[in-house]
Amino acid sequence: RIRPREAVVSTQSTGAVGGLLGAIVAFMDVNNLIIGKSHYLLYHLVSAIQPRMLVTFNEDLKPLPVPVRVGQAVDVVGQAGKPKTITGFQTHTTPVLLAHGERAELGTNEYTPLTPVMEGFVILRKNEDMEE
Repeated sequence: RIRPREAVVSTQSTGAVGGLLGAIVAFMDVNNLIIGKSHYLLYHLVSAIQPRMLVTFNEDLKPLPVPVRVGQAVDVVGQAGKPKTITGFQTHTTPVLLAHGERAELGTNEYTPLTPVMEGFVILRKNEDMEE
């Protein structure tokens, strides 16, 4: 998907915005630039393309397949306690692709994420509080 915004937080990616602006300017003269000899200007769009995926790594940056629940995202702003952020979930093992409107959360308490957002590349740390 092509977009200049980050996934969860509402910040702009400056590289993605620059790529989109470069393509928009190129499309102002389609016949000479895009259809003509400068079709490579479409590569400006690549900086704004972000696949929605979840890949987990351990602290040594080795791939770590863990079970995750993937389901429809639920807005939990202002709810008391620790409400579930997804509904109608299915359990998969990472790496997984996320569709539009989907969110992922860890399926077990064996690991804790070092990032607040479970999207993209996530580093996991072994949970010391986990009882075996």
